[in-house]
Amino acid sequence: MRRNTHAVIALTIYSRPDCHLCDDMKVLVRRVAAEDRLRIQVSEVDISNDTELEALYGLEVPVLFINGRKVAKYGITEQDLRRILDGLQAV
Repeated sequence: MRRNTHAVIALTIYSRPDCHLCDDMKVLVRRVAAEDRLRIQVSEVDISNDTELEALYGLEVPVLFINGRKVAKYGITEQDLRRILDGLQAV
């Protein structure tokens, strides 16, 4: 299957400090993003100092968005993340 190797995929993790689920998701996302075959930009957003974001995501962190679309809350498996990313990169 051909891959679109030029598109950059934006991953955004909404999290807060001292959240072990958040830390776990960050490690998993960074590991997958570090693969050479993927062009991924990872952003992390700390919701703890933003009342609007806290109201939106406070009970769901960590929350993962891919290209602006919410794909996971509380956590995601590496297999599921790879499946989603592979689907985005398929031509």
